Amino acid sequence: FRSAPDLEPLRMSETKNIQLIDQFLDAVWLESGLSANTLTAYRTDLKKISDWLEKRKQSLDKATKVELFDYLAHTVRSGISARSSARQLSSLRRFYRYLAREGIAESDPTSDLESPVIGKTLPKTLSESSVEQLLAAPAENTALGIRDRAMLETIYATGLRVSELVNLTLSELDSTAGLVRVTGKGGRERIVPLGEEALAHLGQYLNDARPELLRDRVSEAVFVTRRGGPMSRQAFWQLIKRYATVAGVDEALSPHSLRHAFATHLLNHGADLRSVQMLLGHSNLSTTQIYTHVARARLQSLHAEHHPRG
Repeated sequence: FRSAPDLEPLRMSETKNIQLIDQFLDAVWLESGLSANTLTAYRTDLKKISDWLEKRKQSLDKATKVELFDYLAHTVRSGISARSSARQLSSLRRFYRYLAREGIAESDPTSDLESPVIGKTLPKTLSESSVEQLLAAPAENTALGIRDRAMLETIYATGLRVSELVNLTLSELDSTAGLVRVTGKGGRERIVPLGEEALAHLGQYLNDARPELLRDRVSEAVFVTRRGGPMSRQAFWQLIKRYATVAGVDEALSPHSLRHAFATHLLNHGADLRSVQMLLGHSNLSTTQIYTHVARARLQSLHAEHHPRG
């Protein structure tokens, strides 16, 4: 029986609760093909409530609705956001549905628990001028600088998630057609155009900088480190923060800042919402609709600033 990928280092002592968590993770991985990041998030949420219950001499499969409600209330009092609380409840619901289905728990204690109300938060995005400054920040007289410029150009041109960017392989890149094939959340595949600027910088990186970084080593990853291994999400996030400082960009940043900028700038320039949804790889149009609020807020700001009667 295969175990869910990339989680072996996280295996813990074989308590009853941990056995149930591992069993659940293996099952949902086989059923849904979830990514290692999603599985790790499930494990983190379930491990936290497991620890909380074990202090009260209770096991996960015997937990009651009252105990779960007390736990969620405890996390809210400790200061977590409504969004994080909702994510925890989502993890618990899937876990207990599994336990009830398998006959491990007598019933699903989460069935009547209500999710916290989450207000719509607008994603933080960058202005077009700030993006231009950020893209130009890497010094392109070194192999690492050429790589970094290519990465920044690629993520802004395609709207890839950071994990999709760092996991990109040579076989998914079609430089001739100017396309990249991406496998996103839930194993959904999409084709995204690269654009001339990104293609030019990618070409320079692949022809000159990547061979210099790899030396005689072999890697299927498009973007590699000076040691020849693939880039990590954390390393790329550090790059963005460093180049934002170099470029003098003082707008709030997140790991997805360039993805958000990609979507917002497309809408600002007339792209239709359905096309942006397809490019981003959103399964639901409502997820993409939040960018219309960002674009609208930007237009209102421009009107107020520049119109004589604004």
